[in-house]
Formats: sequence, structure tokens, C-alpha cells
Amino acid sequence: MAAEIKRVFDLLKYSLKNPKQEFISGKVNGKWINYSTVDFCNAVDSLSRGLIRQGIGKGGRVAVMSHNRPEWNIADFAANQIGAYQIPLYPTLAEHDIQFILKDAEVTIIFVADEELYKKVKPCADAINPAIKIYSFNEITATENWDTLIELGKASTDIDLEEYRSKVAPEDVLTLIYTSGTTGTPKGVMLTHNNLVANFVNSAVVMPEGVKKSLSFLPLSHIFERMIIYLYLFNYTGIYYAESMETIVADIQHVKPNAFSTVPRLLEKVYDKIMEKGKALTGVKKGIFFWSVALAEKYTTNAGAWYNFKLGIARKLVFKKWKEALGGEIVVIVSGGAALNPRLARIFWAAGMPVFEGYGLTETSPVITVNHFGGTMFGTVGEVIKGVEVKIAPDGEVLTRGHQVMKGYYNRPDLTQEAVDQEGWFHTGDIGELVDGRFLRITDRKKEMFKTAGGKYVAPQMLENKYKESIFIEQIMVLGENRKFPSALIVPNFETLKTWAGRKGIIFNSNEEIIKNEQVLSKYNEVIEAANVGFGKWEQVKRFALLPKEWSIDGGELTPKLSLKRKVITEKNNEVIEKIYKDAENYKAPQ
Repeated sequence: MAAEIKRVFDLLKYSLKNPKQEFISGKVNGKWINYSTVDFCNAVDSLSRGLIRQGIGKGGRVAVMSHNRPEWNIADFAANQIGAYQIPLYPTLAEHDIQFILKDAEVTIIFVADEELYKKVKPCADAINPAIKIYSFNEITATENWDTLIELGKASTDIDLEEYRSKVAPEDVLTLIYTSGTTGTPKGVMLTHNNLVANFVNSAVVMPEGVKKSLSFLPLSHIFERMIIYLYLFNYTGIYYAESMETIVADIQHVKPNAFSTVPRLLEKVYDKIMEKGKALTGVKKGIFFWSVALAEKYTTNAGAWYNFKLGIARKLVFKKWKEALGGEIVVIVSGGAALNPRLARIFWAAGMPVFEGYGLTETSPVITVNHFGGTMFGTVGEVIKGVEVKIAPDGEVLTRGHQVMKGYYNRPDLTQEAVDQEGWFHTGDIGELVDGRFLRITDRKKEMFKTAGGKYVAPQMLENKYKESIFIEQIMVLGENRKFPSALIVPNFETLKTWAGRKGIIFNSNEEIIKNEQVLSKYNEVIEAANVGFGKWEQVKRFALLPKEWSIDGGELTPKLSLKRKVITEKNNEVIEKIYKDAENYKAPQ
């Protein structure tokens, strides 16, 4: 089945063997727009011919800046089947990053979703090259609609697309993806058709039978969601794009998906809301709810008959409602982008919604390892996929090589040489270990580990993941490089805090005011001290500061995949950090 797919666009011919009326659908301005397989493929071919008429061919550069919608995929396939490089642009990119990418990638055509993104990208394009053409998916007066290219393509029946397809080899570049990173200038990662094809074919182990409909809401500009979309097509799974994170609850109820991919933070938010509802229950119902949660925390994939009997009761009385909140037909959830709390994974599995955690980077197309049915270990990122090798360097860094490793960084052979050694091993920058010789466990980012003034190493992510188990903590960053002890910046979960404050008779006027309340500070001290148990004294957080505003992509504190930009957060909160340590000058560091 996989043998016929050598290049990403071969998925289209493959999909036509099992055509659907709802192949790829998207919700735009409150309305669902459905493309059948045939209509989608026809639109791709017409747009390809339109691009050719505009001078785009093999090696051409086509950028797309849009939220998830079918047109994103049409533009992607239209470019890659004629050998052009597709360059995704995050809608949240800063102006200086957009300019850098347009110039570095030598982009000549840009597709944007709407007027807002047109206004964002137009000045950047003009500053680099006024000849760059911009087309909009939505009808706007400022620029040409993408339909003009499609109509041009429909009229260009003399163009034989098979001639163009035949010149595209599996080892040719499919896309240039610029890593946002947590610091520094973006790097253009060159991924080939073979990188992605081998990755989605060998990652397909996560998709069991029965996955017919999927919901997508993570950004397509990130390789994780893009590869998942290719995997859905390979699995003959219909794709539905949520309109936004604000409409996701309604969109899930409409689609009733069998699968979706997510980052852990979103699962944490779902769980937190469920727990708040549980706490509002009374009497027997409340007792059954928390009995079920406690049972779920002990879940294993090979539990005995007595446990499964009790779990069956919990699923009927409690977890059935959890499933209904996510559409009622979930078969599998795929998690990536950050570490998933093992406790949360167990609870979702127990609730009948298995979460498969995987691991990878943009430079690895992205999947290196993934959990799946028949091969799952909680607390790990799964088994190495077929065709991929992993080894642990003497300093603990995870190294990998195989079909998934990028072709290199565009225009940066020096950085490529740093990242990929002479034996072909890509240095991930992550610290990890192999459990039972099969399952990879990631413990931290190599660059994010820090050493205290006492010479002790601290892995902040391990601490952060533990602290985030508390429903009172929305976001947290542990720091302490060359300091006497680790400290933390904490963004409270203000919804939870407001409810708690109400029960305690504390007036909640504003975020700024509540985080100064002595009872609130005392509560967070309890939360931190409880989570510190199990960690060495030298790595435990000893002081913290509460912040009034959530970190965001727009605010510059998070990357598009919701990772912390530690340098930015540190710089923005320098005064707060200095006060933490000044107030604790007489503190004696633990040995």
C-alpha cells in the first residue's frame, strides 16, 4: 500500500482510490466548507497550472500564511507537485521574522488567509521585494483572490502536469520550515518528500482501525500537525479544521472525531475544567467522581480483572460523560510538542480515550519515537519508529539518524555541520534515556538545564511538569542559573483561584490584586511544597513569584508550539526575579 507513495503529492492519486464526499473540510466564518476528494484534487491541479503560468516551477518558492483551512492544503499540494518549495508562515510571526524568511527563502508568491494577514505581510514583502505577489483565500479588495490563479489554471489545459510531477524525486526538497526557536535567528529546515513520506508511513502505527474522522486545530505551519494531516490522508481519514480555539467545543460536537492531535497544555485545560465540575458536585455523586479519578490514576495497560471490573463501573458512571464532552467517539489522541504528564495520560486512558505521546523535532520530520497500541509505556515518548535509530551520547544527549533527518539548514552549511555529525547522527539537544532498551524517556533540554551556585545541575522541565499537576498553576518557569537555589515564576490558573477565593471569602477584584493576598501566597506555598516531595533538596523550588498575566504567543513569551521562550520571560521579569533572590539573601542553600 505504501509502495505507491514516493512523494507527498502521490497521496492525492492514492486518495482517489477511496474517494470521499467530505475529504477535507474547514469552518470559516461560522460556516463549514467541504471539499470532496475529486473537487480537492481538481482544485490542486488547477492551482498548479496557475502557478506555472506565473513562472513557478521546480525549485520555485511559495509561502502560505493562514490558519488551518482546506485552502492551506490545496496551496501546499499545488506547489509540491510541481517541485516548488512550500514555506509555511505562522500567522503570529513578528515582522522582523517575516522579512527574514521572505528574503532568506527567496519567496516570490504568498498566499494569505484574509485582510488582516495581508496587512501584516504586505509591508514586509514590499521591504524585501515589491515584485512578490500576494493572493488571498478570502475575498478582499486590497489584493487578488486566489481564485484568479485557479481560473487561470483551468484555462491552461495545454499544461501537462505529469511532466512536472515526473521531474520531482523523493530526495527533492518539499518544504522549508523556519524554526522559531526560543532564541536567535530563524533557521530554514529543508525537509524532503522522502523525509515526510517515510515519517507518516512509519508513524501510522498510532492509527488503529476505526479512525474515520479527525479534527485538526494545531497550526499546520508546524511540522507536527502537517505530518499528521498527511498521515490522516494515508489512513483514508476525513479531516475537519476547527475554526479557532474559541469554537473548538462546538466544533468537536459537530464533527464527533475519532482522532485529534494536541499539545499537553490543551489536555491539561480539559482536565482542569472537568475537575472544577467534579468539585462542584455534592454527596454521593462527588464521592463517585473522585473515586473514579483515583482509580484512573492507577491505570496500567495490563491491569487485572478486578481493576478492570471497577474501571467498567467508573466508565459507565463518570468517564462516559468525559468522552461525550469530546464528541463521544474518540478512538485515539496523539500528543506531542512538549512533555505529557504521565498521571494525565493514565487518566485519559482509563476514561477510554488513549493518548499516544510521541517525540521529535522539526529537523526530524518530526517523529522519532511514538507510543501505540501494543507498545506503550507511561512516562516515555514511546518506541523508535521503523527505519530510525536512536542512541544516547555519553553526556546523556539523544542522538538519532535515519530517513527522518533533514537535508540540512537552508543557506547554513555551518549550522548543519554542527547539528549532524559525520556519521549522520543528528544531535537533538534533548537529554534522555532508553528504558528497557525500547522506550525513550526525555528528561530535559540540554540547553535548558542549569547549574546552581553550589554546582548542582537542575532539569527545569521535570520540575515544571510536576508543579503543573496542580489545578492552581496555569504556567510555570523554573530558573536559578548560578543562584543559591531554584525559584519559579508562576502564572496562576485564575479561574480556579477565583473559585477558591470565593470559598475562602476573599474578594477577587483583579489579577494584580489577588496575587498579593497573603492567603493566596500561602496556598501557592503549600502547592509548591507538596510537589517538591520526591526531588533532591538542591533542585526544589524554594521561592516563587506570582504573575498577573498569562504568557502567550502574541506576547512573545511562547513559541508557536507553546514552548516557553525562557530568555524572553527572564528579560521581561528581571526585576521580579532579582527581588526573589534579594528577599532571600540570608537563605542558606541545601547541601
